[in-house]
Amino acid sequence: MTGFNQTFINKVSECLCPPGNGVFTVNTAKERKEQLHKAMYGFTTDIVDIWQQKLKQYNGEQKAVMLGIASDCGGGILRGANWGPLFLRSTLLNQYPNLNYFDLGDVRVIPHLLHDKYLNEATIANCRKALYGSADSVHGVSPLSITEKVLHDFYAQNPDKGIFAIGGDHSISYPLTKAYLQAKKKAGKRAAIIHFDAHTDLLVERLGIDLCFGSWCTHILDDLHEPHHLIQVGIRSSGKPKSHWESTFGVKQHWAKEVREVGIERVINNIKAQLADQEIDELYVSFDIDALDAEFASATGTPEEDGLTPEEAMAVIKSLAALYPITGADMMEIAPFTDSSGRGAISSEQTLKVGAEISAFLIEQMEKM
Repeated sequence: MTGFNQTFINKVSECLCPPGNGVFTVNTAKERKEQLHKAMYGFTTDIVDIWQQKLKQYNGEQKAVMLGIASDCGGGILRGANWGPLFLRSTLLNQYPNLNYFDLGDVRVIPHLLHDKYLNEATIANCRKALYGSADSVHGVSPLSITEKVLHDFYAQNPDKGIFAIGGDHSISYPLTKAYLQAKKKAGKRAAIIHFDAHTDLLVERLGIDLCFGSWCTHILDDLHEPHHLIQVGIRSSGKPKSHWESTFGVKQHWAKEVREVGIERVINNIKAQLADQEIDELYVSFDIDALDAEFASATGTPEEDGLTPEEAMAVIKSLAALYPITGADMMEIAPFTDSSGRGAISSEQTLKVGAEISAFLIEQMEKM
């Protein structure tokens, strides 16, 4: 077992920050961050120094490595998913105290930015000065750009480990899955993406922006061995029928109404048959919390009715985990301060509870890598 080399530690120390600190704040939620740091480290002061020391002490024992990306700039309906990493971490620590993983920290997020390709050189230089103290820094400044560059280095040095990421809006899964798929291809592995969502996320662009929560899937298809290695589960909110998405992009979808019509076991068996036919080696699970019915997960930007139950979602994941190693995963779109149900704090607590249950299982599976 080996930990991180000094080059990677240096990059992480510059591009990332301690867990929970990804949301740029002055006083707002200060007490929540302190609670998280107390639970993780036993202290609420000198957290940067403690976090950096943990990076140096990591010996590679944990295979699941957590990363928070507290960005909702790629969303566009109801904002608030930037608080997901802080709140979900706290819920996991509280409800699953024996869960084993290494927390890498949070991507440093300038909340107005999405990807560096949308910025001019003057803006990039100014943001580099703000983030890194020098306009001459070589690092990216936008959350999607930083995430992808850090993960390329991560996988190059740690091929036996995987990232469990917490968002943030679903645009974040673009760099997460892109870096993952490219690393797996380089290693000669055939990986499939199991994508839970109420929406297809298969737009080419949204209002002129090609990388966002509604289009990220479209832009990773070339990184799969075959487009139908993107398998979507729980779809139900779409302006076009299933046949359009499957014929246009070549993906495979299992809509929520199919679960109602034929039952979850039939859907699971169909997914198993497809994976076996394609000789898939490993799985990445990308979970948008709105894949679940709004009755169970309403603290999110786009809650939708007639969705999956937590039990149905877990049945799919558990059945596939029994056959294939899950070597990467993410939990997206939990927005703790957002409530469409009228139940206030109860809505947030329930959404975090089911999100934590699914996340804990995924992390446990990744530890088996």
